[in-house]
Amino acid sequence: MPDPVTAPETVFGFDFGIKRIGVAMGNTMIGHASPLAVIKGEDNQTRFAAIKALIDQWHPAKIVVGLPLHPDGAEHEMTARCRRFANQLHGRFALPVELVDERYSSAVISAKRGEVIDDRAAAIILQQYFDQHPPH
Repeated sequence: MPDPVTAPETVFGFDFGIKRIGVAMGNTMIGHASPLAVIKGEDNQTRFAAIKALIDQWHPAKIVVGLPLHPDGAEHEMTARCRRFANQLHGRFALPVELVDERYSSAVISAKRGEVIDDRAAAIILQQYFDQHPPH
């Protein structure tokens, strides 16, 4: 039986947006993030129902949320919205939530005009988390 301290855990990453939320997943054993889903819909009921379905399916042990900041590190309107979203995730699902600086994560992705890239942005955010917390 695996040691519960070192057993791999599933981790979700979120790229929060007003119109869409990108979701990625990975595990602590390999420390690799992969795009999982894009949640569409502007109302909280729709969004959180979709998030709950993913949580029920994958049983993550932790959630990582990208925190948008200005290039100089200053906060702005979306920073507050992401903090609120992270607090709601923690409150609704009783899972630990960590914020990760997402500056420049979208710059890493070159997408065609109109292409939905939110799940890939979430994967980059989650990968940044894994890179900062490598497996033991």
